[in-house]
Formats: sequence, structure tokens, C-alpha cells
Amino acid sequence: MDSTSGVVVSDGLRALDGAAGGGDGARIVALSFCREMPMSDSILVEACVDSVASATAAQAGGAQRVEVCADLFEGGLTPSAGMIRQIRERLQIRLHVLIRPRAADFCYDADELAVMAADIDMARKLGADGVVLGVLLPDGCLDRQQTARLAERARPLAVTFHRAIDVAREPLQVLDQLIELGLERVLTSGQEETALAGMETIAALVERAAGRIAVMAAGGIDERNVERVVAGTGVREVHATLRAATASRMTYRAVHCGMGGALRPAEFGWSTTSKDRVEALRAAL
Repeated sequence: MDSTSGVVVSDGLRALDGAAGGGDGARIVALSFCREMPMSDSILVEACVDSVASATAAQAGGAQRVEVCADLFEGGLTPSAGMIRQIRERLQIRLHVLIRPRAADFCYDADELAVMAADIDMARKLGADGVVLGVLLPDGCLDRQQTARLAERARPLAVTFHRAIDVAREPLQVLDQLIELGLERVLTSGQEETALAGMETIAALVERAAGRIAVMAAGGIDERNVERVVAGTGVREVHATLRAATASRMTYRAVHCGMGGALRPAEFGWSTTSKDRVEALRAAL
């Protein structure tokens, strides 16, 4: 959701991702190995994708993991079972699934939480390597009870806490609680619109985490600024969309009738992840 280390260290990061069996030892080994590698090999790139075409382009461009979403216009929602299945069949890299039942805030009622639990079951059954979720209380604090319950339901998959931390009241306090709950990583723009603007907070989160949880930077990261974000924050994982325009194959175009709301994208074109831009981002590290 916007929506991590190079191929050389992917096995170490798989150990880091191993929710049930990894443990602190695997976490320390993976992070130590990362520090010994050059920057380009130790920064893991996660691509945020919303289609099979985007997922395969991300893999071809060198991404080591994808986060599969639907409706990026709304910040990302849970993708369909069909989408997850088709992407899983096409990819060899790790696949995480966004668990977000609706747009807007992250304070959910009982029915929405039940949907999230069912979607976690679906993602696990379809071969996902991890899930991405976040739940807050009305006062902006972490909903620790529901986060713990959903994370436990997801095991043995890896669990990432998404950018709900960017609208939380006290991000460092949330980070401490996520560490206590044993989550593998947190996705953040440093409580700003972009990672560049939020670098100070991201760096503070990295320092506070001290290797106990991965901090993945997100928010407007691309091939032009990724090196600056990594250098300025100390993150070892980055999350990016890296999209390019895709033209519709339609030759007949009924321009008088749109399918979206007032703020709708063009009917005869869309954006997909660009293999070239993923490659360019990797080259910039």
C-alpha cells in the first residue's frame, strides 16, 4: 500500500519474514548480512501492484517482493481472490496481500474486522507469503487487541503494519507495540505525504526499531529520489509504485458515459508498473 533488500540477501530476508519460526536469531543474522553488502545489494525493493501485468513487470524489473492491492486511487484495498491466484501462479518472488476492507480511516467495526479475517484466510489459502494490515482506535492509538488477533490469524505468514502508522497519534509508541506483538515490518512515509518530507520521522523509527522490526519507507519513492531516502533514513526496504501510462485497446470509445465518480481517471487508459522504472530504481541504489 502506498502504496525492500536485494536479491543477494533475499534468503536472509525470507528468514526475517518467517513469522512463526524465524525468531530474533534469524532477524539478527539477516540484518548483519545486509550491513556487509553494498547498498545496491542490501536494499529490498517492494513494488505496489494492482494487476497481473504490473506484478510480472515488477518481477522482471528486479523487485524482490510485491504488495498486491486493488483500487490504488483509494490508497489500496484488498484484491480479489482471482487476482491473487493469477499473480501467485506467475511470480517466483514473494507476494504480500493488502488486507483493507474499505477506503478512508483504519477504525473498523465488527463486520469489517470479520471481512479482514476472512480475507486473511483467503490470502493464506492462495499462497501469499504475507499480509499487510492496520487497525487503529478512534483516539488514533493502535488497536492492539484487534491487530494481535488478526496477526495471529495470519500466521505463519509474515505481517506488515501499513501506513495506518502515518495517521496514528504517537508513531513511536505504535512501533514499540508492534515490536511487542512480533510483527515483521512497518510501512511508513514518516507521517507526511511523501517519504522525502517524512525522512526525519522515518529515521527516528529506524533508530527506535534497532533491528527488532523492519521499517520500510513509502510515499512518492522513485528512481530519482530513492538514494536520498535510503541515505537519509537508514531504511533497508523501500516500497514504490513506479507506474507508467497504459493505453486502452478499445477502438470504439463511448466517451459520453463514464464508469467512475466525478473525480475519475480516463476511461481509455490506466497506469501499470513499469519494468523500466523498477530497473531504474534498482540501478539508482
